[in-house]
This record gives sequence, structure tokens and C-alpha cells, in this order.
Amino acid sequence: MTAEIRDRIAGIYADGWSRIVGTMIRLTGGDWDLAEECAQDAFAQALQKWPGAGVPDQPLAWLTTTARHRAIDRMRRASAEAAKLREVAAMEPVPPYASDSEIPDERLELMFTCCHPSLNLDAQVALTLRSLAGMSTAEIARAFMVPERTMGQRLFRAKQKVAHAVIPFRVPPAQLLPERLPAVLHVLYLLFNQGYSDPRQTRLSQEGIRLARVLVALMPDEPEAHGMLALMLLHDARRPARIDANGNLVTLEEQDRSMWDQAQIAEGTAILDRALRRRRAGPFQIQAAIAACHATAPVAAQTDWAQIVGLYDQLAVVAPSVVVDLNRAVAIGMADSPQAALPLVDAIAATGQLDAYYLLHATRADLLRRAGRLSEARESYRKAVDLAPTEAERRFLSDRLRLAGS
Repeated sequence: MTAEIRDRIAGIYADGWSRIVGTMIRLTGGDWDLAEECAQDAFAQALQKWPGAGVPDQPLAWLTTTARHRAIDRMRRASAEAAKLREVAAMEPVPPYASDSEIPDERLELMFTCCHPSLNLDAQVALTLRSLAGMSTAEIARAFMVPERTMGQRLFRAKQKVAHAVIPFRVPPAQLLPERLPAVLHVLYLLFNQGYSDPRQTRLSQEGIRLARVLVALMPDEPEAHGMLALMLLHDARRPARIDANGNLVTLEEQDRSMWDQAQIAEGTAILDRALRRRRAGPFQIQAAIAACHATAPVAAQTDWAQIVGLYDQLAVVAPSVVVDLNRAVAIGMADSPQAALPLVDAIAATGQLDAYYLLHATRADLLRRAGRLSEARESYRKAVDLAPTEAERRFLSDRLRLAGS
């Protein structure tokens, strides 16, 4: 298989997975597992056939039709309801997704559909990422910082609840969209982060930004939607300086700030300012304010770390978590000293909640190195290297380990 065909299929997967799965869920009467299986089978057939036959003129239609045939075949063999089968088999080919809802983007529409309030927030987010963003169970587990087996069980239980409770797979009316907004925001930001943390998946970040813009247009009075878009833009503005010519990570302190997208920073800060004027600051707005402190500092030495500590204090109130506590400790380490931050990080480590989170060990290693405790720093760097999810991050941490005297 040529690299060109492989990349083309990967691009179609990123753009079309959610549309095909959504169509299959409707066709199978809400059978999520069968819908995913049929979509996967269609892509597997594409990998086999397209290298020789060429990519069809309408690849998404080809994939949808292939998945549909698979679903009908499975339903024919599994169902004794002949009348229902004849009705399904007689259906005209359908487009990947069509509806008369008020949501102007089909992928965003499917996200709102999946985020049913009868499921808890984690289940809503995980199910949507798996079925509509095409992320693997392992990738979702890393995003939630839980073992892959645990996430697999959560996904299974969520699908079972959808099936047993007969939760309809349909777009909610406009007045019910706000209650589903928190889950949709989480999905979009995890989608963005998946592409931001891995340079090979930049497409996911751009899709996250695009959908965030659609969401802001759809819900202009929701400041958290604006805050999330601002946060994405401010982070993404630094993308050109995050990776050097050799594919190595560059720390925020060492990045060439002339490479940052100043127009995007200006847009992000303007969006954030408008959101904050509504005086309903939520976690995404506060995180965007932290990102703005970094993005608007002319040089690293002029970063207002005291203000960042204060913002993390606010974030810990509205969205408490051990990750927020860890980031607050990092800010304290910069505003004060590594000696002031280390007890906070050690207390977090003692809980065991972030044992599998590589940034805990990387943070502790950096603080120990700066405090001159090199032997302990090396031990933490080794743990971080073992847990780092991407090759670029592993190389960066390995370099830091060597600098610490490995």
C-alpha cells in the first residue's frame, strides 16, 4: 500500500467515521456495537481494495454503503422479524447523515445526541469520543487517566444503559441543548487535546477548533463555549514553536515567540474578554485566562506567575481535581521556588491517583532537578519516560534525564 493511499484513508477516517457510525446506529435501531463493527469492517475493506482499485470518486458514500450492506446482512442473520428486515433491505441508499435539527453541523449534532443526561458525564464523554470521534479505548483511557480495562468497562456499561433504557438516538430540542453542553465541551476539548499533544494528529485539533466555532455561533449566550474556543485558539497559536526541525518538543520557556500566531492570540483574548464580561466564569474561561497570561507575555521571564497561581486557586474552586492541584503546584514552583512546590507535588503523588500520569513524574523530576536533588530527579524522569504517550515526549524526557546525569 502506498503512503498516499494510506494517508488518504486516514484522512477519510478522521472526517467520516462519525458520519458512518451515526448512520449505522440509526439503521441498526441503536445497536452501538454493531454500528462500530460495520464501520470498522468498511474501512478494513477499503484498506484491502483501494490500493489496487483506486480511491472511489465518493469514498464516504462507498464506505457508508459497504457498512450498510454489512449491517443488513448481520440483521438478516440475527433477526426473526422478516417484515422489519424487508423494510430495511428495501431502503434507498441514505446519505451519511441527514436531519432537520437546528444544529448546523452534523458531527456537532451527533455529539449533542450522544450526550444524554441519563448517562453520567464521564460516560457521555467517553461514549461520544469512542463512537463519533473514532478514538480508541486506549486513547480515551489516557485522556481520562484510567487503565484501559477500566475505560472498556465504562464504555460497555454506557452502551448497555443506552440499549436497556431505550435511550433514543436523536437530537434534543433546542431548549434541552444547554443541559448537554458540559459534556459536549469536554468532548470537543479532549478532541482538540488529542491532536495538540500528538503532532501526527493535528487534524483533530483543527476539527476541534472548527466545531467550537460552530458551537459559539449556535449558542452565543453561553460564555463557557466562548471560553473553550478562546482556550483552543490561545494554545494552538503556539503550535509552530512547540516542535523543532528535528521533531523534538520545545518547552514554553524556550519557544521562539516570534513564531507564535499573534493574530490568533489577539482573537483568543478578545473572545475571552467578551465571555468574562458576562460574569459567569467557568473552568474553560479560567483556563483560557491562564493560557492568555502565557500567550501575552513578551518573554518567558515576564510571565505573571503570581496571577496564574491566583487563577488556579479559582479553578480549584469551580472544577477541583488532582490535575488542577498539580498545575497549581507548577505555578507556585515558578512564582516562588521549587522547594515551595515539591511538598505539594509529593502530597499529590502520595494519593496514588496520578501514578499512571506521566506529567506528574515529569513535573516532580523538573522540580527536583531545579532544587539540586539530581538522584531523585533521575528516578522521576525514568518513570515519566516509561509513561509518556508520544515519541516526541519520550525523546524530550530522555534528554532531560541525560542532562540530570543519567
